[in-house]
Amino acid sequence: MTDALKRLSEEGVAIWLDDLSRKRITSGNLAELIDQQHVVGVTTNPTIFQKAISGGDGYEQQLTDLAARKVTVDEAVRMITTADVRDAADILRTVFDATDGQDGRVSIEVDPRLAHNTKATVAEAKQLAWLVDRPNTLIKIPATKAGLPAITEVIGLGISVNVTLIFSLERYREVMDAYLSGLEKAKERGLDLSLIRSVASFFVSRVDTEIDQRLDALGTDEAKALRGKAAVANARLAYQAYEEVFSSARWSKLENAGARKQRPLWASTGVKDPAYKPTLYVDDLVAPNTVNTMPEATLQATEEHGSITGNTVAGTYEQARADIDAVEKLGISYDDVVQVLEDEGVEKFEASWNDLLKSTEAELERLAPSEG
Repeated sequence: MTDALKRLSEEGVAIWLDDLSRKRITSGNLAELIDQQHVVGVTTNPTIFQKAISGGDGYEQQLTDLAARKVTVDEAVRMITTADVRDAADILRTVFDATDGQDGRVSIEVDPRLAHNTKATVAEAKQLAWLVDRPNTLIKIPATKAGLPAITEVIGLGISVNVTLIFSLERYREVMDAYLSGLEKAKERGLDLSLIRSVASFFVSRVDTEIDQRLDALGTDEAKALRGKAAVANARLAYQAYEEVFSSARWSKLENAGARKQRPLWASTGVKDPAYKPTLYVDDLVAPNTVNTMPEATLQATEEHGSITGNTVAGTYEQARADIDAVEKLGISYDDVVQVLEDEGVEKFEASWNDLLKSTEAELERLAPSEG
């Protein structure tokens, strides 16, 4: 074992676990990860909940009660997922208090079927914040075109947000703008800006998966040499954008009023290609005031094999831009890649949500009390 997770934390990277289940909560595993492996937050998404609830561990009693009450499947799923998030938030409360609200956060996502409906996303975010009722919750809103005004409105109401499914640099800049606009609204409403927090989840590994596939189709030596470079380059350029926006005059006014920076969060950091080192998207994205949300396999790989050598983002922007430009020169459109990834991301989460609804409905029917 190494002290890689400790060093990563000391470099200003908050380690969040990209997973949650009732078994993880009740067994003491989550508390153990917080205590021993420097985990200071948890992220969830529809796929994570679909796997957890379909796996069944620990949900039988609540499902039995929900079946007895004859609740709708949508209500059942919300009751189950918000219960897990609430309990995880309680476990992380000491971290939240110790970090003045920066960490100790648990994220829960709005219904992915609402990703292209601004008003419904805002209404769902308000409902989730009310249901979980914990100050250390982040409501996840996807960075779709419809999601951007929803982010502004929800932040403006004083609700902390995790913006998810960000793939492109242009969209990331729009996300940061939406956050600042929300803070400006909150300020006008007289809210305490220091209590509003946000992270921007910039997805990493999927960029390599999509671009590598296109490079492989070209099959040239030039294309092969670029495999596995685009995702890190894209994320590093995102950090450059973050530094620019959060050193602007517009930001300074908000900071002087108590606002906190929206941290970049590296999401999808488990490698998809076994040819790459399992800690690629951890080792190469070390920078202050960031979050890396890791599946447990990546967390363990970092603990055992991570090479944390200090800031690996500073001074890389020129090379990162060159790597992205080199991909484009081969005829691979960056704009097309990131749009495909955003569309697929929403579709995958929606498919997972629909699978979750189906499996929950089957359980409610199985556990329904006989009439009489």
